Amino acid sequence: MAECKPLSPEEVSAACAQASPDTKDFLFQQTMYRIKDPKASLDFYTRILGMCLLKQFHFDEMKFSLFFMGYENPNDIPGDEKDRAKWALSRKATLELTHNWGTESDPEFKYHTGNSEPKGFGHIGIMVPDVDAACERFASLGVQFVKKPNDGKMKGIAFIKDPDGYWIEIFNNNLDI
Repeated sequence: MAECKPLSPEEVSAACAQASPDTKDFLFQQTMYRIKDPKASLDFYTRILGMCLLKQFHFDEMKFSLFFMGYENPNDIPGDEKDRAKWALSRKATLELTHNWGTESDPEFKYHTGNSEPKGFGHIGIMVPDVDAACERFASLGVQFVKKPNDGKMKGIAFIKDPDGYWIEIFNNNLDI
């Protein structure tokens, strides 16, 4: 087995291409989670994490719904539904919660979150002003922790779980890495 080591700064630089002018208006818009129970997830992302619902879409024929969540001022959300849809899909870094109808009533049903074998997707991250204060609030609200800020080798960051078990990193940009 080959020696394991990180890429050197030169290798990283060589692997990264300069962005094409053709991509100048591209924008990272969403990460999608499949959710079992929209009531539980909408409550968690609004009440616990402070996001707001930007737009919902329902697809009757295909029996699923989409809920776009994000950190936006609710007063900025357009009143007209077509304008709201266009606006919501132009926001940066939103969370798209996808609910396949009927999953909420199946007690055995759950989604693979990527943090058990086979591992894949890991987590999303939420930057907060004060990790300890945020985690005290989460604990008081009964949020499940994967890691508290002073646990493990990496201090000052935490991981919590949403209702489906997806991991959410809680950090501050003053982290000393």
